[in-house]
Amino acid sequence: MEKIIKLRPHHLLCTQGYSGKGYSENFVKNMDKVVSRLRTDKNAQVQIVFDTDCLCQECPSKIGEGICENDEKVLRFDKGVIDAINLKEGVYLYQELILKLDTYLFEMEDDLRMKSICGDCEWYESSACRDNIKTGKIGRASCRE
Repeated sequence: MEKIIKLRPHHLLCTQGYSGKGYSENFVKNMDKVVSRLRTDKNAQVQIVFDTDCLCQECPSKIGEGICENDEKVLRFDKGVIDAINLKEGVYLYQELILKLDTYLFEMEDDLRMKSICGDCEWYESSACRDNIKTGKIGRASCRE
């Protein structure tokens, strides 16, 4: 795996909420590898890209570089994260972005902000994604002291 992990903006949420389910066996294997590194390496760096990233590589919805069957939804999810934390393309410490995003998402008691970004994602309810991110029990707790 590359030293710096390329991620599109909304995958900051996906890597926190991921619970071992996915679109295909190859997708899950790739996701497991990437997420494991992000959850255990306090100094993991990510390069935010506004295009296809390392998680898209094994997604069966990927039609080509920068092209997804669900482009409209994917781009909307990305825009939600971009707008939430004024995100630009570049290299960041993963945990710093997660802290910033989580602060934005959960400043309010309910999860309306998160729902406005990714509430219509097929994994939002079915994979416990929302609960995993909100409680912080997966994706960030292991890397914070």
